[in-house]
Amino acid sequence: MPLLYSIGKVTVGNAMILGWRPQVDGLEHIPTTGGAIFAGNHLSVADELFLGAVVPRHIAFWAKAEYFTGKGLGGLFTRTLMHGLGAIKVERAGGRAALTAFDGAIPVLKGGDMVAVYPEGTRSPDGRLYRGRTGVARLGVASGVPIIPVGMLGTDEVQPIGQPYPKPGKGRGKVVVRFGKPIETVGRGDDRTSLRALTDEVMAEIQKLTGQEYVPRYAPPRQQQS
Repeated sequence: MPLLYSIGKVTVGNAMILGWRPQVDGLEHIPTTGGAIFAGNHLSVADELFLGAVVPRHIAFWAKAEYFTGKGLGGLFTRTLMHGLGAIKVERAGGRAALTAFDGAIPVLKGGDMVAVYPEGTRSPDGRLYRGRTGVARLGVASGVPIIPVGMLGTDEVQPIGQPYPKPGKGRGKVVVRFGKPIETVGRGDDRTSLRALTDEVMAEIQKLTGQEYVPRYAPPRQQQS
């Protein structure tokens, strides 16, 4: 585990656990070694904070490309932080550039690390679970690692959309983090139909963990959410 990540778990991670007392179920489904993909519903920016706090192993989170290319002392600090945390660079330009994030995650997973993905692609605007995008399935099949469904509840109360940081004391004792049984990807097809089927399977398992109402369409982009 990278040193800065370890420091973050001791500081920020413990603060999240002590401050909000999340209920955690299914930790036994997380492998002690080897790569794996966490695939969760997405209610809040705080989802990543709670996930990183309760998972005992290192998770390689995604970070926008600008954090890796900043200039001056501020840029140097940010670049050092991202590399020290073991983050994966994400290009927001779309198309081939966006796919480099997945290209970068494959060797990380094959090397035995873990990655978190939110198949809905954006935070839910209304607390419902929206249709998953197939990137999570494509990443799982390409790397040959299992996908672990994750269900989060209560994080939207801790840090609602538009709130820049978790609200101290808000939602204390209401956060729930549930891990489902790993879904194996070895032997799965990488054609469009197979990837769609695997993605739908992952979303169904997430729904079992959260009990959210399922919406069979993609969530609207953030700028379209009211």
